[in-house]
Amino acid sequence: MVTYVIAIVLVAFVFDFINGFHDSANSIATVVGTRVLSPLTAVVWAAFFNFVAAFTVGTAVAKTVGKGMIEVSVVTPNVILAGLLGAIVWNLITWWYGLPSSSSHALLGGYAGAAVAKAGFAAIILAGWTKTIIFIFLSPIIGMAAGFLLMTAIYWIFRRASPRRVDTLFRRLQLFSAALFSLSHGANDAQKTMGIIVGLLVASQGVFAGQTGWMSAFYVPNGDTIPLWVEMGAYTAIALGTLFGGWRIVHTMGSRITKLRPVGGCAAETAGAFAILLATRFGIPVSTTHTITGAIMGVGSTTRLSAVRWGVAGRIVWAWIMTIPAASAISALCLWLLEAAVKP
Repeated sequence: MVTYVIAIVLVAFVFDFINGFHDSANSIATVVGTRVLSPLTAVVWAAFFNFVAAFTVGTAVAKTVGKGMIEVSVVTPNVILAGLLGAIVWNLITWWYGLPSSSSHALLGGYAGAAVAKAGFAAIILAGWTKTIIFIFLSPIIGMAAGFLLMTAIYWIFRRASPRRVDTLFRRLQLFSAALFSLSHGANDAQKTMGIIVGLLVASQGVFAGQTGWMSAFYVPNGDTIPLWVEMGAYTAIALGTLFGGWRIVHTMGSRITKLRPVGGCAAETAGAFAILLATRFGIPVSTTHTITGAIMGVGSTTRLSAVRWGVAGRIVWAWIMTIPAASAISALCLWLLEAAVKP
């Protein structure tokens, strides 16, 4: 049983790595699409600030995921593993087809699907899901509105400046906006994996009670405290995933939704980071993918509505709609298989 739980913790870190790999487009698509940074430099820049987030934000999102969304009494190692497997499978499917679906919602959907398969809908804590469901719809709208308003303000402030001067200025500023968005990405997304791991350790506390040495670090009596090793492991995994990058999705996000210049890239990243950091402050697990996509659309629409390729945007929206039910279904199937094969 001890080995099984530790193996699931490692699978959670694998998911976090894939999250960074899959969602690296969120952090670097605009800065690559505007050619401010080369792809290699951009992923190193983004990975660094993904990790820096560990030292700049709290753990409110992790606590929400760990104890506020699924009844702790129904959480078992099999439920956690099934949820992770469902999220990983869905992430890989959407990565293969170049669709920027939400890793966050894949994880939450997988977790919920496995819990419901285990104990029915009574396993769901409705109050904990309310904010998340609301922000599924609000995050792209907030990102779009913030991107539109910020870009409009920039046009007005620099209306008398030469295009060359504006381009030079925002090529420099985009380094900071990309860093800010990467920090917000790491801050919100890594905490979701932290919450899943803590939920597993709380459910398995009887296994590690009385353990000595390094194994005593796995004893977590409740979800109010996030062990330091869980924090560092999650942020390291997501940063390494970002370092390897997901170039299929970078192409979709950076150039196929709308063409961006440095000024637009800076506005989109700043707007997206603001929305995500606000949600992180209040412990809401939001989708960085939804938010930055909305911000890019908002920036593009300031030129003209036809500047946004709404057909590509439509495919992305369908991927969003499908993510939670698809990951839930895959996780439910994984749970049934695990329950039949593994009796920890």
